[in-house]
Amino acid sequence: MRELETKKLRLRYLTRDDTQTMFDNWTSDPEVPKYMTWNAHESVEVTYALMDGWLPEYGRPDCYRWGIERRSDKELMGMIDVVGYRDGVPMVGYCSGKRFWGNGYMTEALEAVRDELFSDGYESIIVEAVDENTGSNRVIQKCGGVLTASEKKALSGIKPEPVLINTYVLHLKQ
Repeated sequence: MRELETKKLRLRYLTRDDTQTMFDNWTSDPEVPKYMTWNAHESVEVTYALMDGWLPEYGRPDCYRWGIERRSDKELMGMIDVVGYRDGVPMVGYCSGKRFWGNGYMTEALEAVRDELFSDGYESIIVEAVDENTGSNRVIQKCGGVLTASEKKALSGIKPEPVLINTYVLHLKQ
């Protein structure tokens, strides 16, 4: 994994020093994980515990995890990473603080990560979004995502209520 730069963004390694900013900008806001597998963090200690688990993973060759930083002011506004693999295909997840929504940042970040994964030899990636999350579905579609399935299922063990989840595949253009 290497750091990436786009027109408006720098995708970089997260550090323990980022934890308070993560808490302030997105992990503590209940609107951010509304359609995600996790709940808002009740304290910064929860975010520190998460980071303590994540940071050692940077040593693994299959770890792709970036903080999304705005180049204009170096503000850390979100993150994007490979959250798992399905039959060897990377599954990408992302989030950002609510005040950064609607500016095209996540589309730019997903395009950069898509291209990076393709340059590393992957021929496709998977991105899922809850059907009600129109913004995220639009981001994926703008990046070339093709809807391959819609299934009602639980987001996670802590969010067992079934919701309609759209699965998209982004393919390497050959």
